[in-house]
Amino acid sequence: MTIKQMLFVALALCTVVFCVLWYQEARRKQSLCWPSLRECGIGLFTLFLDTLGIGAFATTTALYRVWNLVADEDLPGTLNIGITLPAVAQGYIYMSVVDVDPKTLTLMIIAAAAGAWFGAGIVSRWPRRKIQIGMGTTLFVTAGFLLARQFDLLPLGGELLGLDGPRLLIAVAANLLLGALMTLGIGFFAPCMMVVYMLGMSPRAAFPIMMGSCAFLGTVGSIRFIRQNRYNWRAAIGMTIGGLPGVLLAAYFVRSLPLYGLRWLVFCVMIYTGFNMLRAASREHAQSLSKEAQPSVAEA
Repeated sequence: MTIKQMLFVALALCTVVFCVLWYQEARRKQSLCWPSLRECGIGLFTLFLDTLGIGAFATTTALYRVWNLVADEDLPGTLNIGITLPAVAQGYIYMSVVDVDPKTLTLMIIAAAAGAWFGAGIVSRWPRRKIQIGMGTTLFVTAGFLLARQFDLLPLGGELLGLDGPRLLIAVAANLLLGALMTLGIGFFAPCMMVVYMLGMSPRAAFPIMMGSCAFLGTVGSIRFIRQNRYNWRAAIGMTIGGLPGVLLAAYFVRSLPLYGLRWLVFCVMIYTGFNMLRAASREHAQSLSKEAQPSVAEA
């Protein structure tokens, strides 16, 4: 059995464990219910963009907040759980059709999954205001990566399909950090692509690394959010149901789209959503200070 085949088997096992645990926990907490067409539509649209390499977290966060579908404190868990099965489909597709060095691919995937496990364990216990600040900040950071990509400020990559020595260690360490950050809601694709390009790898090698990493880190990291019950079931299952056909549509039927214009649209969404997140955190902080001051006024 080749390394790639072992990865496929491992991903299948992780996916089964994730699905069984998610179903059992949801049933035990009596949260099973069908999502609305709007929640499925959000998954279809955002995962379609995700498969094209644009990313899904910023647009999904914005749409959830516009329609008030998910509480801010449940956004990281909902995003990570909802994207997991579509990400598994992406992983199988891109790891099957694009050749990349198996050792590089495997080590970067393991690092991303380990980062997600530890990151989700921290984020799943954070209070709402901390999540608002964290997500608002990371949205601005992701927007910066996207802006650099639009103006061709990121490295263009080389011809390598694999890494060795110090460059491989740097790639593994970077994916460990990015896997942890994804559990907070920061997009994985743009920074991972930048790392791959800076290390001299071919642009086409980025897609199996990005998609494979997201598939594994989703199945691993989401378990923490499920156990802490820090997610919205309807939104997450809607993202999953709508996202699967969105992935297939983008991967098999789309040959050319105005991605440059779409990236500008997503950039604007990131800035708008990040600003609103930080404003909500500031408003909540002001309200908490006001409540703390009220007893003192009454006593006086």
